[in-house]
Amino acid sequence: MEKEDFVELKFRLSDGTDIGPNKYDPSTTVASLKEFILSGWPQDKEIAPKTINDVKLINAGKILENNRTIAESRVPVGEPPGGVITMHVVVRPPVFDKNNEKQLVKARKQSRCGCTIL
Repeated sequence: MEKEDFVELKFRLSDGTDIGPNKYDPSTTVASLKEFILSGWPQDKEIAPKTINDVKLINAGKILENNRTIAESRVPVGEPPGGVITMHVVVRPPVFDKNNEKQLVKARKQSRCGCTIL
């Protein structure tokens, strides 16, 4: 396969930082992309996904399914030919048990304003 056949993707995190861009074969699965995201996740982030199930990839407003390929998941309308496609990354927040319910409430309060509320 020639280099022109590859798809160039970058992954935008919720705070606006990016992972990538990198080139991928169109037959690469969404699950493989999520594994790449996990391996390249910035260490300084407060919330970090633990597994690919904690990550949702969104392209053109559509949540991508793990078993689909890049070629199946692309939305050609609005994609610049030969340009970098930006996919958005959403991380499922950590799940706390009842013993840690106070931590969950505190985390929600912090995330709303970016400050600690006592």
